[in-house]
Amino acid sequence: MSTTPRFPFSAVVGHDDLRLALVLNAVHPGVGGVLVRGEKGTAKSTAVRALAALLPGLDVVRGCRFGCDPADPDPSCPDGPHPAGAAGEARAARLVELPVGATEDRLVGSLDLERALSEGVRAYQPGLLADAHRGVLYVDEVNLLHDHLVDLLLDAAAMGRANVERDGVSVSHAARFLLVGTMNPEEGELRPQLLDRFGLTVEVRAARDVDTRVEVVRRRMAFENDPVGFAARFAGDEAGTAARIAEARQRVGSVRLDDRELRRIASVCARFDVDGMRADLVIARAAVAHAAWRGAPAVEEEDVRVAARLALPHRRRRDPFDEPGIDEKDLDDALRDAAEDLDDGDDEPDPEPPGGGTDPSEGGPDQETGPDQEAGPDREAGPDRDTGQDREPSNGASEAAQPPASDASASPGDAPNGPPGEERPSADGPGTAMPIGSPARLSRVAARRFEIPGVGAGAPGRRSRARTDAGRVVRPSGETARKAADLHLAATIAAAAPSQRARGRTGPGLLLQRDDLRAALREGREGNLVLFVVDASGSMAARKRMSAVSGAVLALLRDAYQRRDKVGLVTFRASGAELVLPPTTSVPTAQVRMAGVRTGGRTPLAEGLLLARRTLAVERIRDPRRRPLVVLLTDGRATVAARPGNDPVDDACRAAGLLAADGAHTIVVDCESGFVRLGLAGRVARAAGTLPLTIDDLTAENLTSLVSA
Repeated sequence: MSTTPRFPFSAVVGHDDLRLALVLNAVHPGVGGVLVRGEKGTAKSTAVRALAALLPGLDVVRGCRFGCDPADPDPSCPDGPHPAGAAGEARAARLVELPVGATEDRLVGSLDLERALSEGVRAYQPGLLADAHRGVLYVDEVNLLHDHLVDLLLDAAAMGRANVERDGVSVSHAARFLLVGTMNPEEGELRPQLLDRFGLTVEVRAARDVDTRVEVVRRRMAFENDPVGFAARFAGDEAGTAARIAEARQRVGSVRLDDRELRRIASVCARFDVDGMRADLVIARAAVAHAAWRGAPAVEEEDVRVAARLALPHRRRRDPFDEPGIDEKDLDDALRDAAEDLDDGDDEPDPEPPGGGTDPSEGGPDQETGPDQEAGPDREAGPDRDTGQDREPSNGASEAAQPPASDASASPGDAPNGPPGEERPSADGPGTAMPIGSPARLSRVAARRFEIPGVGAGAPGRRSRARTDAGRVVRPSGETARKAADLHLAATIAAAAPSQRARGRTGPGLLLQRDDLRAALREGREGNLVLFVVDASGSMAARKRMSAVSGAVLALLRDAYQRRDKVGLVTFRASGAELVLPPTTSVPTAQVRMAGVRTGGRTPLAEGLLLARRTLAVERIRDPRRRPLVVLLTDGRATVAARPGNDPVDDACRAAGLLAADGAHTIVVDCESGFVRLGLAGRVARAAGTLPLTIDDLTAENLTSLVSA
């Protein structure tokens, strides 16, 4: 049966880095895989699928489900041990795709429940890791995959083995594969710890050059009109690339990596201050692969540069709000400095022993603060190493502890403590940008974990209680178990015991039937939709207060990132409300949007809450299992009613009541400050069925979590 050919690898226009990263992993699987980041419609999947057709064919032991090599079979193969010289058969390298909705047993394998019940044997059913052995494992939208599954496949990719301990099965089998993950950053980021596990990363974007875009469309349409003929046009190029990959694979073991190049690699990694040693190892392996791909006998500076350019960008991201990437100029500077150090080392040895003193003119530990210390009183202002924001001279104390700015520093007409009807002169003007510089430090304080009452059934996460496939067993569900992992043993025995005599069982043991199998009800944690509703009106626009608000939002955003939540942002000011960020799993995007919020004008609090309600109604249709948590930050001084003639605060309370009636759990953060406090945010909180908090309460560890019974 003929199949439609894949789009040729050689026909992919542009994306040189993507193709090179894939080839380097094909040459040396120890590089650790490729993570492809990019916007939708940039041929990420096309390039990955095309690569599989270029990989050399395999000889596998006949009948082995784990793809053992007859020349070197896995001694621990569950289908083995295979005798020396076992009969083999040829097959192409496989491209195995892991769907986003895959379960753990589908990935690593599990007990074959049917054989266990019908034959009484404990048989192992292989998973996708076994299928991918000696081939390619492709995970599209890897950032949407459950974290524990990402951990499992990255562990297998790093060790070259899959160790399965589940359902009474203990199995270990070889799992060496080229791991490729693709993702759209707009749909959420991977945690930095998981990013580091990918060997190389590539950022792909659609070409902005008109001629390139025309060629992309021309080739794609030609392929769709005549796939066979189009593939034949590039058959020669494909055969040449496949042969070159095969030759590089044979050559890679003989490529020399001298100490000089190892020192160059170590110097570059130290210069970029990457954590751990994985970056050094990946660059070394990728440099060897690149030298083999070039046909060179030894690694040179050119190979190190290519490897570092692909291996370092994602390892510089240590915080969810850090953007991955690397400046080519910085890399060139690091390589130049490394070369100078190597040349100096060749000319004369360093007179100072390791750990010795430093030149006072260069500044040592006794001269000024180290990189991990706070600035001293005489330290000059400069860019903050962690936040990227401008750092002002500090005496080492936390900025949150600095004395409040005087009202004179606020813009004219700002009256944060005035009566509810008092407004800024620029009521309907463009407003000013929200101050967002210093709160980045405040956001590094761990936020309290707020959770939604009750038990949900949403996407796996780390916030609220939920019924999940993975988690602790709380009780039997009464439903029939479909998988061994779902079996509640005690309830199954209790269901089967009364029927043993009727089934003819008189001796020890139980005779089980499918209807006896009872499923376990498991409880874990879910991710929620955290919708921020931020008051950006004139009564909130004092720099000190908005700095505190933006810092609190950043702290909660970081908490939402760690708990795998979806986030959205609604702001209200002047005469209406705006959905600044529709609900998304890309928490860093929320931080960027927060920085661009404008402040000033009147306070349409009711309109902000009503927009939040409409947003949740739409999201309930899109993602009905994800429960919402609304975080309202306001001083409660509403000045614009939902309908003319109504009291603005009363309208705000009614809107808060509607949110509560819809089942949304609301946290109200009272941002009112000063000696005269009207407590209007408290009225809104009570209408929402909760109690108000202060900004300080968001990070207080001695308070109980705000969860209603």
